[in-house]
Amino acid sequence: MKLLKIIIQIAVLYGIYFLGEGIRSLLNIPIPGSIIGLLLLFTALSLRIIPVEWIENGARFILVYLPLFFIPATVGVINYPDFLSWTGVLLAGIVSLSTLATMTAAGMVSQYFQNKRKEVH
Repeated sequence: MKLLKIIIQIAVLYGIYFLGEGIRSLLNIPIPGSIIGLLLLFTALSLRIIPVEWIENGARFILVYLPLFFIPATVGVINYPDFLSWTGVLLAGIVSLSTLATMTAAGMVSQYFQNKRKEVH
């Protein structure tokens, strides 16, 4: 039963992604459909149109296996030896700093909303 619940929740997440893709192609917006879908999901969760329980287990399941999707990109670096030279070191530094900035911003936003949620309850 739990597996079926996870599958349905992942289907809901994919449905929101496809809705974002549909909006992008319909309105010819130069923003990726996945970002539009993410904004739709954020809005729906913020306004409590979609309860967190509807997607919580499915999202957790996807996040557990997310690192596996980075393996092909990492192995693909072997095809481009320039990435292993000074340019690659510079690129790795930039990617590391931008990742750290993104993680910091995401953490701060998460803490902000967690504190807000505690104030409401």
